[in-house]
Amino acid sequence: MVRSEPVSVWQLGAPLLEGPVWVERDQALWFVDIKGRKVHRYDPANGDRRSWDAPDQVGFVAPIEGGGFVAGLKTGLARFDPADGSFTHLVDPEPHLPGNRLNDATVDPEGRLWFGTMDDAEAADSGTIYQLAGDGSCVASSPLVSITNGPAVSPDGRTLYHIDTLGGVVFACDLDADGALTGRREFARIPNAEGYPDGPTVDSEGCVWVGLYKGSVVRRYSPSGELLEVVRFPVDAITKIAFGGPELKTVYATTAAKHLSAEEKAAMPGAGDLFAFEVSVPGLPGHLVRAGV
Repeated sequence: MVRSEPVSVWQLGAPLLEGPVWVERDQALWFVDIKGRKVHRYDPANGDRRSWDAPDQVGFVAPIEGGGFVAGLKTGLARFDPADGSFTHLVDPEPHLPGNRLNDATVDPEGRLWFGTMDDAEAADSGTIYQLAGDGSCVASSPLVSITNGPAVSPDGRTLYHIDTLGGVVFACDLDADGALTGRREFARIPNAEGYPDGPTVDSEGCVWVGLYKGSVVRRYSPSGELLEVVRFPVDAITKIAFGGPELKTVYATTAAKHLSAEEKAAMPGAGDLFAFEVSVPGLPGHLVRAGV
């Protein structure tokens, strides 16, 4: 289903790009540089590129119904207003864990924000998946691991996927109508020698795409967990993909360079750039955050 090879469309050379999300209301891709503390916006129609400074490490931005974004900062969730670049604190899910930060997120069909936390030192098993509840509280919804990634949600909204990156496991859970996660099970396992599973994304056929950190590829799995396709990149750390464009058939991929030495970076000049390639099966339209904000 891949119709073109990945090419760099924004040469950022950033430490750690993450969290790409296609925002339909302005037909643009939004994403972040966690370590560089930046929010980026890319408009493929006219090539416009804009960036905002974040007050701390920023793991994601998710569009809110009515305008603006929820941003996942190291200090917790905040409302981000691109008009003036302001970040307004909402809630810290883990005030007792100052060594943690927020890492990745998605919005389900009910407008609920799901996001993960992780140990910023990437060592302690202190990260979990949260749901932002309607009352503005954060509900822990998964076992503790060092680095969480995802979540992602199936087209029917009934399955949620999340990842234990260092453990190399992609989990699937039943997503109940009330937001509870039940029936957690192993969806796919990736040996560390093949790369570390990073952010997941789901397409319109219910297939799960997983970027591999230090694996140089993005993998596409069937809804049953069968590996269907592998997309190879000229860089070794692909953190996450998002489907965009008018038909949701352009795939954007964020990448990282923070793990590379100067010599390795010179040999891999696209590391830390935003990439794009074309596919024949589209992604899913994004959802807006409606609960808890």
